[in-house]
Amino acid sequence: MSETDEPPEGASLLIVEDDPTFARTLRRSFERRGYRVASAASPEEAEALYAAEDFDFAVVDLKLGGASGLAVVEALHARSPATRIVVLTGYASIATAVEAVKLGAAHYLAKPSNTDDIEAAFASLRGDASVPLEGRKSSIKTLEWEYIHRTLVECDFNISETARRLGLHRRTLARKLEKRQL
Repeated sequence: MSETDEPPEGASLLIVEDDPTFARTLRRSFERRGYRVASAASPEEAEALYAAEDFDFAVVDLKLGGASGLAVVEALHARSPATRIVVLTGYASIATAVEAVKLGAAHYLAKPSNTDDIEAAFASLRGDASVPLEGRKSSIKTLEWEYIHRTLVECDFNISETARRLGLHRRTLARKLEKRQL
């Protein structure tokens, strides 16, 4: 959708975001664009909403308090495969992006993302084959970060279990995660 496109008449949107300020901002912005918006701050609240209604679109935060937004993506996609799901995260990694798409997300965006970015992701029905294959080389720190996040996904974002599998102290892992927030 471009800035001049209108959402489909009566398009419904589910926002699953645990940051109340960001959720409120997204809600207001999408309502101004003509969406009917429902929001949830936890997987349980989201489940209650999508059990009662099918949504055209959904925006799901990857990390919901102590829970994984990937579980919400999986359950929402299983319930309503036509829902266009965009995952937002402040902890972007290749591993979580791949998992989100495998579980049914249409797109994956790193925070901060705005309404225009999200709407463009909703409208992006196909991949872009013109994306350059050569990027910058990954640094050791980036490779470490991606390995940590792959392990986090495998452990369903359980910090203690991830630290054990990585051979790190839990507090050391927590510090590494805090340093690399996007």
